[in-house]
Amino acid sequence: MSMSANSPLPLNDDAGHLSRGIFLHTGWRSAGTWVWSRFRALDPVTAFYEPLSNVIGDLKLADLAALKPTFNSGHPALNTPYFAEYRSFMREGTRGVPGYRRRFSTDRFGDAPDAEFPALHAYLQDLTARTLAAGKMPVFKFCRSSGRLPWLKRVFPAALHVAVVRNPASQFASGWLLQQEWRNAFFVAAPLRVLGLNRHEPIVKAVLEACEVRLPEDAPPSDDAYATICEQYARTIEGTQAYRAFIALWALCALRMANAADIVLDIDRLGNEPAYAAESAAQFAARSGVAPRFDDARDLVDELKRTPSRIAGIDGWSVRAVHGAVQKFIDTHVASSQTAQTPDVAALVREKLALAAMISEPWR
Repeated sequence: MSMSANSPLPLNDDAGHLSRGIFLHTGWRSAGTWVWSRFRALDPVTAFYEPLSNVIGDLKLADLAALKPTFNSGHPALNTPYFAEYRSFMREGTRGVPGYRRRFSTDRFGDAPDAEFPALHAYLQDLTARTLAAGKMPVFKFCRSSGRLPWLKRVFPAALHVAVVRNPASQFASGWLLQQEWRNAFFVAAPLRVLGLNRHEPIVKAVLEACEVRLPEDAPPSDDAYATICEQYARTIEGTQAYRAFIALWALCALRMANAADIVLDIDRLGNEPAYAAESAAQFAARSGVAPRFDDARDLVDELKRTPSRIAGIDGWSVRAVHGAVQKFIDTHVASSQTAQTPDVAALVREKLALAAMISEPWR
């Protein structure tokens, strides 16, 4: 795929060139919104929230002020609404942000860019170019980009691509609790939807088999219809099966990191290792010229370990077997894609799975 004439300048490198944008590739309930809020607090930055979300397609200018964190979201308090940065791109009397297409909202895991990707590239390039022209550093926080991370790295080589990682037990529990306590099934349904809509990709078939995932049997007539099917299925799914689907998607995203991420930001370490938080901020400063503060990160691992009784409907012992299957899957597939410049994803996954086993063992 060729670059357009307006594509960003070449990637920052060891000679000291700074990146021209930051792409935060996060997962649902990974604390990615908190990380984004740290960048949003910086004057040189324009931080875009979820540019691939289906919400973008329905936005009206009049809606912006109302889109703030709910009391049970777990998100940090925000001085301005989530999507305020899109205001200058929107038009009075119309819905959506120009260039956005609804199909952007489903992540893809093919080896080659799909038919929608040129339009996705053009949409993000417009946000990037106009932000840079205004003298600001664009920062994008995604929950739907990890499968397309290698594609995005190819067409945005001047951006710093950051994978935000959290251990799978903590990340799953955050979404499971929202369904258990507030009947919000979105975060249990989301992995089912993404896996189902990508089920014909060879790498997705492999992880579904490895993790013994049971998807809804209905064939997806459309993305929106399948989303409804998955949400209904998620309301009755057995806890271990929900975890299997979640960790299958988590493993796929980890695999994409192996050949495309420039930096891995470990959420589990930020809250209990002040030195790691400081080093991470310094790394961003060196590579992008902006330095977010991570010194007020919560210790999310400790918080969850102190209240295991909150997690109901899933047996911690029953999920241990799938951890071994995930590690085998990663070890098998990461070797062909690992390079000297990318993180040691197999080792990171092993560390995260060990932590997940310790956290989930008391669940009953």
